[in-house]
Parts: sequence; C-alpha cells; structure tokens
Amino acid sequence: MPELPEVETIVRQLRPRLEGRTITGARVHWARTIARPAKAAFVRGVTGRRIERCWRRGKYFVFDLDDGRRIVGHLRMTGRIYVEQQPPDDYVRADFDLDDGRGLFFSDVRKFGRLALVREMHEILPPMGPEPLSDEMDGDWMVAGLRSRRRLLKPLLLDQSFIAGLGNIYVDESLHRAGLHPLRSSHRVPADRARRLAATIRDVLSEAIEAEGSSFDVFYRTPEGQPGAYQDDFHVYGRDGLPCRTCGRTIARIVVGQRGTHLCRRCQPAPRAALGAGR
Repeated sequence: MPELPEVETIVRQLRPRLEGRTITGARVHWARTIARPAKAAFVRGVTGRRIERCWRRGKYFVFDLDDGRRIVGHLRMTGRIYVEQQPPDDYVRADFDLDDGRGLFFSDVRKFGRLALVREMHEILPPMGPEPLSDEMDGDWMVAGLRSRRRLLKPLLLDQSFIAGLGNIYVDESLHRAGLHPLRSSHRVPADRARRLAATIRDVLSEAIEAEGSSFDVFYRTPEGQPGAYQDDFHVYGRDGLPCRTCGRTIARIVVGQRGTHLCRRCQPAPRAALGAGR
C-alpha cells in the first residue's frame, strides 16, 4: 500500500498537470470505487469543476475544486492515477476528461481504491494526527506524545490518529535508524531518543520522497509510469536473513501487532519486557 512518500510523489507530479484544469466529463466503470456520494451524483458533481489545488493528507490525495468541494482518494493496495491521452491499462475504474484534451485515469487491479467527493475532510477521513514533515511534529511533540501513551512503539507509529502517513516500510526503517526496538513501550523511551526518532522519521521520509517512493512490488508507479527507487536503500524492511548494513548482524523478522516487522537485534536492542515476546 502506498505510504506518505509515494502519495507525496504522486501529488507533486500531478500538480502541474492538473491545477487550473477543468473537468469536462467523467465516467465511473466500477461503482464501488466511489465511496460517496452515489455514482451519478459524483459524476454530476465533478463535471464542469476546475481543479484549484492538488495536495496530500496522510496517505490520501486531495484535489480542491472551485466550488469548495474536494475529490479525496486512496490508492489502497493496487491503485494508480495518471494523466494521459489514452487509458494506461485495462483496469481503469474511473476517468475524467480534462479541458486540455487529456484524461485523468484512476486504475486499480484489485478494486480496493476509493474516490469521494466531499465538502469537509472529516466526511471521509478518519481522525488523523499531525503530518510528520510539518513543524508540528518536532522533538518536543514526540517526547510528549510517547510519554502520554502506554503502547508498543511500532503499533503506535502505525496509528494514523497519532501520526499521519506512516506505514510498515517507513516505521521499520525509522525505528532501525533511531536504534529503537519496535516492542519498546512508548512511555519508556528517553527524551533524547524520542527527539532522535522525530528527526529520523523526517529524514527517512524526505529521502524516500527524493527517490520518488518505494516500488517493493509491481503495483506502485509514479504518474509518469516510473518505479520508485528508495527500496534500493532499505536497511531492514524486507531484508530478513541478510546482513545489517550498519553492523553486519543478520536482519530478523518478527510479528508485531499482526504486522511483519524487520529489525537488527544489535542496532535495536530489545527492552527486557520484549525479550521473551519478540526475539
């Protein structure tokens, strides 16, 4: 599933193609692609509207329209979105005619992706925490946030109501770089390590955006049709059985909160409470 860097890459590449363009027509080929309103109302609502702004909230892409409403979308497992002259593949679930003769295509092999037309973000988005690349999520915020909760680090960081946009890949990579075990209790993380974690999350996400995201399977492609490159720089994610790029010890895979989790047991020493649970 695309995480923050992938969605940010998509939005940045779509911005010059979409901002200022008017949607002159729309079609929905798989009704359940539209989360709200109903299919016909969605088509009527977007037709004739100008796209004023393309941006991202967490793992969602957002297109602000000139009537104050927004198209909000989530790619889920296999969704892709392109601006092209012709349909990019046989899996287009919705498409939009643009006033420059091109089309905006929402393609989704497994049909899990969703689009919605809303006036207020809360109509479709769940409660979400701060953006990790914003000024709000600094070291002091992380210290206070971890101390105020008694949860395991990895499930907490995956919780979108705590921080928006993080997923399995970038949590594993951030915890490794910060030297923190995913089974450590959040309220027991020292203040200096919490500040380091905040900085590490920002660094990892920024580097991944620079690399245009991670293509760890065949599905994620940028709107230009290219794969991301950050998977070449993974230190732990998906590298179980391989040597740690920091210390050389073999990368391990454990399960935390029903999620496959990758770590180096030397770089990320387990807290006492986790010795019997995750090692």
